[in-house]
Amino acid sequence: MNFCVLIYYKYVSIENLEEFLKQHQKICKDLELTGRIIIAKEGINGTIEGLVENCQKYQNWLVSFNEFTDIEFKVSESDGKAFPKLSIKVRDEIVSGHTKIDPNVTTGKYLSPKDLQNWFEDGKEFYIIDMRNDYEHQSGHFQNSVLPKLGHFCDLPKILPSIEHLKDKTVVSVCTGGIRCETASGFLISNGFCDVWQLKGGIFRYLEEFPSQYFLGKMYVFDGRILLGFGQKSIGKCQICGVPSENYVNISGGKHLICCEKCIKEGKVRLQA
Repeated sequence: MNFCVLIYYKYVSIENLEEFLKQHQKICKDLELTGRIIIAKEGINGTIEGLVENCQKYQNWLVSFNEFTDIEFKVSESDGKAFPKLSIKVRDEIVSGHTKIDPNVTTGKYLSPKDLQNWFEDGKEFYIIDMRNDYEHQSGHFQNSVLPKLGHFCDLPKILPSIEHLKDKTVVSVCTGGIRCETASGFLISNGFCDVWQLKGGIFRYLEEFPSQYFLGKMYVFDGRILLGFGQKSIGKCQICGVPSENYVNISGGKHLICCEKCIKEGKVRLQA
């Protein structure tokens, strides 16, 4: 059987949240989909897995709503084990950041993967700011990008002092699929950054078009697969001893990092119970 994972989001006003939630619960149950979907007044954010034909039926269903006719789905292969269950929730935000930014009002200019590639090749002066959690950087990131110490996206205000020197520069906000860099781009603008762009479709879309080029390593994903390669060579290293590794673990204190099996066996890290 052929399975796939859909990653998607859209900032758009949703009026009847409870009704939309019930509709989602029914269609996803009928199609035997698993994964996570967050619904809020400001939009939808989802990552789901299922049989290819069922994921296509879900896409057809969602785009039948006027609000979602132009929603963009990112599709990747899976083995049917990316998620153990289905979770659909109504929340205040579709990405937890507490930035009080409405991307429908304040957001950076879209930069396509092709245009970003051209900027790299043309030697343009610009600065990529990676808006993912810091442990995601460990397995892969753009060449010469700024990698703030973001333990969680809601820590965004805390990193401002470390990037304030870029306020008058051209900056490009990036993340996995586009939602965090869209929110973050608006946050940067609201804090005085003058030339802010966001990578349209996120790192996912860039790697689809330009694998093994200016993105170094593999892309972290929030499902059972952990990493997507796109043919990339790994740059992951054990954060304890420095040997090459792709083994992510949860350790005490709620931290997530790459740690090799040897360091685990030797007790050099305390795994979360």
